[in-house]
Amino acid sequence: MIANWLDEDWVRYLLMGLGAAVLSGLAGWQERRRKHRSDPDKVPWLPWRDLAFWSSFAALLLFGAAFAFWIKS
Repeated sequence: MIANWLDEDWVRYLLMGLGAAVLSGLAGWQERRRKHRSDPDKVPWLPWRDLAFWSSFAALLLFGAAFAFWIKS
């Protein structure tokens, strides 16, 4: 059943990794918008470059953990 499938550890890590990858994509897109802005004095309130980097790093780690748990099961 699907309920048992969602209780697996590798699925939880995979879903968290997908969330981190989506956050990384969003942060990368916002960083690109920031770099090409027409008003240079309009400073963003979030560090998009750092968010893109750390969420990409977290996504890679979570995907690695999901793969390791998937191999074990």
